[in-house]
Amino acid sequence: MATKVHLTQRPEADELLGRSPLAALVGMLLDQQIPMEWAFTGPYTIAQRLGSDDLDAHEIAAYDPERFAALLSEKPAVHRYPGSMAKRVQQLCQYLVDNYDGDAEQVWKGVDTGKELFKRLNGLPGFGKQKAQIFLALLGKQYGIRPDGWREAAGAYGEEGSHRSVADITGPESLAQVRAFKQEQKAAAKSAKSAKSAT
Repeated sequence: MATKVHLTQRPEADELLGRSPLAALVGMLLDQQIPMEWAFTGPYTIAQRLGSDDLDAHEIAAYDPERFAALLSEKPAVHRYPGSMAKRVQQLCQYLVDNYDGDAEQVWKGVDTGKELFKRLNGLPGFGKQKAQIFLALLGKQYGIRPDGWREAAGAYGEEGSHRSVADITGPESLAQVRAFKQEQKAAAKSAKSAKSAT
């Protein structure tokens, strides 16, 4: 799956994301309530703290939960909520061990349709509809994983030339565009909310 990505703007973290299916999945899992680059740097930080150059689903699933939470809580913390995210990362790895022999790439390897791939991603612990669609778009746009109908299955995130999510980040410029889009969305949601409460 080795590919070149620029999701974190940190070469060593991006290098891991480019070659490790599990790192990419964990980065997507962590991508909530914190900046995207911070989330996607998380897998690299976890691997470093485990003394490894990659993540291993079997190792993480079997890790003592308290020790794993402590590992993610070390300064700088891997996430704003390191304890609850440590639990989620372990749940994801346990699911991969139980259903895919611990091999994250098996989630999308040989899948024929975008619909099926969406279903598999949506079935992962911690992946709701939106996260599954964003990751599907990321796989299609940057990793070359393009089963039939992948753009449709990814919804608006699959659109060509969009700047909606991490799937569209290819460098500092597109990162700024995605961030601007997210801020616009937030502002629109906020004004819609205040308009609603004013009526």
